[in-house]
Amino acid sequence: MNYAIIAAGEGSRLVKDGIEQPKPLVRLNGKPLIDRLIDIFLKNDAGSINIIVNEEMEMVQEHLRKKDLKAPLNLIVKSTPSSMHSFFEISRLLGGGKFCLTTVDTIFREDEFSGFIRSFMADEDHDGMMAVTGFIDDEKPLYVAVDDKMEITGFLDGSDGSEKYISGGIYCLSDSALPILDQCMENGIARMRNYQRELIRNGLKLKAYPFGKIVDVDHAGDIEKAEQFLLSCGK
Repeated sequence: MNYAIIAAGEGSRLVKDGIEQPKPLVRLNGKPLIDRLIDIFLKNDAGSINIIVNEEMEMVQEHLRKKDLKAPLNLIVKSTPSSMHSFFEISRLLGGGKFCLTTVDTIFREDEFSGFIRSFMADEDHDGMMAVTGFIDDEKPLYVAVDDKMEITGFLDGSDGSEKYISGGIYCLSDSALPILDQCMENGIARMRNYQRELIRNGLKLKAYPFGKIVDVDHAGDIEKAEQFLLSCGK
């Protein structure tokens, strides 16, 4: 399995809250966000780990270049206007099979993630599997509509109360999803949620995989919440 981390954002909300470290190096219980993800990926049979950071994150670049891992680590240094543009840049490294993509600030239980990866690797019927959660603590959640078999039928900006899940921001996809990414970029579609809608519109089969809780670290207050969540998981 190839893994990818989008770490090219500016972390502007953390900066406004007085956090001086670049977001990838923000520590949760003593470990930088980016190191936590790398360690988890290595535990889940990483064939490669691919990371994009922006040009201003010199501390992060230096931190990553010092790493000596048992799987190849490919670093892209490029400032991009959105996470989807970052995905496009890093997608050049992800063809040829299944891959897992996430942003650097996504916090989840390791055992749930391992189950997610195992399920996707064993799945021969779907083009992708998306992490979803019923825990809603997001400023602009993306609701995920599913049928009784957890097949994804749509991605919604709002809910009428019938949707139980929102996107957790962890995407497992096969390389059949990459040509649609190229089409989106050519057509000026520049948000990840709209890309996901295009996957459905183009007939790709996506399945939802529920996590109990997924936390994003966007504000200073989220750091303590994420730390307490990990401690409750025994991490």
